[in-house]
Amino acid sequence: MIGTLVNTAAVIVGGSLGMFIKHRLPEKYVRIYFQAVGLFTIVLGISMSLKMAFPLMVVASLACGGILGEWLQLEEKTNRLGETLKKKLRFSNERFTEGLVTAFLLFCMGSMSIIGAIEEGFGKTSDLLLTKSLMDGFSALMLASALGVGVVFSSIPLLLFQGGITLMVWMFAKDIPTIYITEITAVGGILLIGLGFSILEIRKLNIINLLPSLVFICLFLYIRSYFAI
Repeated sequence: MIGTLVNTAAVIVGGSLGMFIKHRLPEKYVRIYFQAVGLFTIVLGISMSLKMAFPLMVVASLACGGILGEWLQLEEKTNRLGETLKKKLRFSNERFTEGLVTAFLLFCMGSMSIIGAIEEGFGKTSDLLLTKSLMDGFSALMLASALGVGVVFSSIPLLLFQGGITLMVWMFAKDIPTIYITEITAVGGILLIGLGFSILEIRKLNIINLLPSLVFICLFLYIRSYFAI
């Protein structure tokens, strides 16, 4: 889990530096950075989603995942949890929850996060996550300068997400079919497109409510392989 630990540390360090320069960085630079990140996020999401092999399964996963997420009120509960954490830690930043959620989605929904964690689980290499750490550290710096300390706290779900994948692969998975990685990446890419829309303030989407889609795509692929559809 060296790569995930370094990735977590990079977000903490980058986010902390961003907090330090928060009042020293002109607003125009922060604004243009978010425009660049928003556009890049959409392009990255499109490139990831175009690799899908089973579009009907992806659509079904998004639909089922969205319905389940709405029923569970994941977005609302996440916001409440963020607000509770903010109050307990006595932070005054109004964008705490936004920073936490935006950073987590940006850092964890990409293929580098999933594939890198799987590679570590197989005991292969940490190179992919180490490269990702450099990117996330800089992004955390810029995000924290605009959204505040919530970006630093996104390191916690990042550690749990990537570390959880690594541990699950290490303990249970002898071999994960490539198609699983491809379709999970495709679903994650579509979620990134939605995140890009939110970053650019085109439209606020409830991306958190769509996260169960990542579970449904695995379920549908398993059913397909079981019945040899």
